[in-house]
Amino acid sequence: MIIRARAPLRLGLAGGGTDVSPYSDEYGGLVLNTTIDRYAYASILINKDTNQIKFFSSDKNSEESYSIEETMKLDGPTLLLKATYLHIIKNFNNGNKIALTLSTFCDSPPGSGLGTSSTLVVAMVEAFNCLLNLKLNNYQIAEIAHKIERVECNLLGGKQDQYSASFGGFNFIEFNKSSKVIVNNLDLNPLVTQELEASLLLFFTGVSRDSDKIILNQSKNMVNKDKQAMEALHIIKNEALNMKNKILCGDFNGIIESMKTGWINKKKSADVISNPLIEEIYNNAMDAGALAGKVSGAGGGGFMFFYVPIDKRKSVIESLAQFNGEVSNTHFTNVGVKSWKLD
Repeated sequence: MIIRARAPLRLGLAGGGTDVSPYSDEYGGLVLNTTIDRYAYASILINKDTNQIKFFSSDKNSEESYSIEETMKLDGPTLLLKATYLHIIKNFNNGNKIALTLSTFCDSPPGSGLGTSSTLVVAMVEAFNCLLNLKLNNYQIAEIAHKIERVECNLLGGKQDQYSASFGGFNFIEFNKSSKVIVNNLDLNPLVTQELEASLLLFFTGVSRDSDKIILNQSKNMVNKDKQAMEALHIIKNEALNMKNKILCGDFNGIIESMKTGWINKKKSADVISNPLIEEIYNNAMDAGALAGKVSGAGGGGFMFFYVPIDKRKSVIESLAQFNGEVSNTHFTNVGVKSWKLD
């Protein structure tokens, strides 16, 4: 028997950074994001004839194997796979190990700014949810994934990616100071989503960034109460609410202005979010006809996305060709994490 699961990657439209501790703990965070038709996959194959536990991360081309009696170290390129396995075994299977092969794959590379690592964990949790018939809901899946990545693996980052991947769709997510998370799914007019799909252009810079360093820089600014960074984060939080209202109303000029404000202030929240390459890409796209743009995720590289009128699409694509990156269209999905069985 094989269990498969997939979860969608996300674009952070507004509010990114306010879901990161300590800002969200003290002020509460607001994020607006949407899932796209790029996915993280997890597969579980039961090893009936051996006592081996195997982990394979195809994105990192890494494989590890343990006997069922061995102790696993939480390190290395298969860290998240091992941590997810151990968490599920400890908390949902009475500590009884299962001989299996857990493998993962993602449509976008690590460090792309689309929430790949968190989405992979969500997909793995759902695969075990299916295998063990745990009946976990979307909130529980996201909470478990967050605990595995941020607490048990001690990896820096916010909370939005796990909830976005679990629920899917356009979501306005509230991160309360009490650590409670509320996911508000936005029921948008199809004309709005169609226009956004026609207008948002994705560009992979070809540079995978280390989000830990960027988030650490942001967190230090928060702890030190850096005036510019704190004011920027307050504006970013407000723009999540503003962007939600503009999208619900189909106010596309308002969406463009909100993107501009968000990007200006995102760069103020930490020095390492932008760099000369990102600025050159951004300026070229704007000169060619884009109306707004920003990086997706923590910054420093990965994916950028631009709001481009249809009649300027060709010229913007041509302007980006010199950077040897990858241009792609944007297609949204309203479906969150799902799993299925193969006999």
